[in-house]
Amino acid sequence: MREQFSCSKSRTVEEILTIEIKPGWKKGTKITFPEKGNQEPGVIPADLIFVVDEKPHALYKRDGNDLVVNQEITLLEALAGKSLDLTTLDGRNLVIPLTEIIKPGTEMVVQNEGMPISKEPGKKGNLRIKFDVRYPSRLTAEQKADLRRVLGGVL
Repeated sequence: MREQFSCSKSRTVEEILTIEIKPGWKKGTKITFPEKGNQEPGVIPADLIFVVDEKPHALYKRDGNDLVVNQEITLLEALAGKSLDLTTLDGRNLVIPLTEIIKPGTEMVVQNEGMPISKEPGKKGNLRIKFDVRYPSRLTAEQKADLRRVLGGVL
């Protein structure tokens, strides 16, 4: 009686696959490398699929193609105005003049300063700035009298 033995050898092969992440890609975008999965004799290799995830940012939050930032300003700044300095995700400095009275909960939109739209090159979403007005915790009698004098007829 003769026994037959099948001898199969396996070897590890490394291959470097490069993924070029395009600006504006959203969470859940899939990148597929056809037939780059594990290989076995007589079996077609599976596709290798990578799924994009987003890393949270300390200042900005993504909402579709828009970027949202919360900005706290003082009551004085809300009434008298100021210049708001923001650094964009790509490192540019934006100076946004606040010339109108800002009420609590106001949202200002800066056109074309959001995320790049990957399917429309050169186009971007908007930057939405949400304002929170910080009120003083206390005022002296003199400050209250000054406010009544200055704002008395306005409020």
